[in-house]
Amino acid sequence: MTILYSDPLFLRHVTGAHPESADRLRSITHRLEKSGLTAQSTKGVYQPLTEEAVALVHAPEMIARIKEVARRGGGMIESDTFTSADSFSVALAAAGACTAAVDAVLTGADQTALCLVRPPGHHATPTESMGFCLFNNIALAAHHARAVHGLTRLLIVDWDVHHGNGTQDIFYRDPTVMFVSIHRYGMGFYPGTGAADETGSGPGLGHTLNVPLRFGVSRPDYHDHFSRALEKAADALKPELVLVSAGFDAHVRDPIGSLGLDTEDFTVLTRRVLDVAQTHAHGRVVSCLEGGYHLEALAESVQAHLEALLRPQ
Repeated sequence: MTILYSDPLFLRHVTGAHPESADRLRSITHRLEKSGLTAQSTKGVYQPLTEEAVALVHAPEMIARIKEVARRGGGMIESDTFTSADSFSVALAAAGACTAAVDAVLTGADQTALCLVRPPGHHATPTESMGFCLFNNIALAAHHARAVHGLTRLLIVDWDVHHGNGTQDIFYRDPTVMFVSIHRYGMGFYPGTGAADETGSGPGLGHTLNVPLRFGVSRPDYHDHFSRALEKAADALKPELVLVSAGFDAHVRDPIGSLGLDTEDFTVLTRRVLDVAQTHAHGRVVSCLEGGYHLEALAESVQAHLEALLRPQ
């Protein structure tokens, strides 16, 4: 079984007429319930992270700023990143769900988990919220796996169409985390980071593996690049746990990103991650929702992702 973390609370991060809206989760939830996949999954139980736990990854000043803007009723954090009155508590809950998923797959019977949370996280750096992200959910989950469970070989796979600059920044000097990101790159595409020569520094040198792709890459080439990078990282690290920043905005219908992928491509990506996890990590995978802004394509792609998690080959 796959543990599914979902909560109406995540709808209360209100962003108005913004691509990262609560309608994203509404669309996903409706499709998963209609398909019967929600009933086939184990319901995840979680507690929000404390501010003190978030401060193990993010600067206290960053946390205080988000809290204060939300206390005043919400507003702009950065030019593209907004909060409402409930956004601070929702962001703590989103990070808590991803962290609880790590606990569950490491200590329970279920080997995989999917966290349908918002706001997303992979652009949030140690000191800055950006790119629709407040706190870095996947980084907080990875830190928890290391600090609480003693893991020393963590693989983060980010297939969101945008480079996970925040996750990279957090672990750039860290030899216990291998970060692999496949993303659209060039021609000023956001956030502008993620070149192939960004490979880590100091003790983390070689533990960042970026796969920058130009718009117009063919689907077979995309999969070839992804498979080679994933296998290279997994063979080098032999991960004890695999975490996925699961963005679905590389879909051909996405209005913000797009790398020409179709819905079924996310089945392929998921199965390749599961193969790596089965070989090295006892099948343990925690997936956390990132981007995806075409409501129908997003819901279809999450369905494909969850079906593959539930029924690995």
